[in-house]
Amino acid sequence: MTDAQATVSQLWIYPVKSCAGVMVPEATLTAQGLLNDRCWMVVDAQGELVSQRDVPHMALIQPSLRLSEVVLRAPGMLALHLALFEVQEPVKVQLWGQTMPAFDMGDVAAQWFSDFLGQTPEGKALGRLRLARFDPDHVRLSSTQWTGTVAAKNQFSDGYPYLVCSQASVEDLNARLAAQGHAAVDLRRFRPNIVLSGIPAHDEDHLRSLSWQAEEGQVVLQPVKPCSRCPMPNVDPDTAAVNPLLSDVLQSYRQDRRLDGAISFGMNAIATQGVSEDVEPVLRVGQVLDLQYLL
Repeated sequence: MTDAQATVSQLWIYPVKSCAGVMVPEATLTAQGLLNDRCWMVVDAQGELVSQRDVPHMALIQPSLRLSEVVLRAPGMLALHLALFEVQEPVKVQLWGQTMPAFDMGDVAAQWFSDFLGQTPEGKALGRLRLARFDPDHVRLSSTQWTGTVAAKNQFSDGYPYLVCSQASVEDLNARLAAQGHAAVDLRRFRPNIVLSGIPAHDEDHLRSLSWQAEEGQVVLQPVKPCSRCPMPNVDPDTAAVNPLLSDVLQSYRQDRRLDGAISFGMNAIATQGVSEDVEPVLRVGQVLDLQYLL
């Protein structure tokens, strides 16, 4: 049974966690999320995540994907080329209290990130940074509090393999900003993977499933958890300037009782059918999805 339909208007991949994203015309769904999404992560000398939360100008690091490599560019820096399948020394990294195996990407990448990022806006020196690649043999699962019996794998995402957002949700936010005399923002601030058009603002909050017929068979995604929002959307993706205005506006209408009043925007989703280690379907911009709503 189909309650409504939506169209995929944009697809985004974020190769290096907390750096800029890459908008793509199609994306392969793997058992751990979109192919090449959050494969790499910048860490400090203790192996802990370095993100835009503390270092906003990570937003200015722009990746591009090629056949066998990802190329990173940043203002004032020569391009850094990373082979997609290159691994070096095994290391341990930490993400949100979890310690997991990864692979260090070598001294050239470490120097590049150390030179560009340098210090926090408050002047705190970051020290020597490293770039780590997720160990694909490691199994990192989403919280079963939200996924139930489904073992949903991730790489270095915050906790779920897919983030779904509607274009109308961003347009609704911009209408509220305009009513207060503020400039519009774009959806890059919310870092979605799958952007939907053709549904009302925040209807993604109420979806039971999104499905489509791929060449390999039926694919079903299930939104499971509202995406709680830290201050990262306050970072301008073009300038890295930080303005708390966005959080203030969201606070006025997006407090989510499912998250004990925390701000939410977009829905974390998992694959419940048609995606596995052996079956990796492709989702394309323009694809029409069948929607089922929660009762």
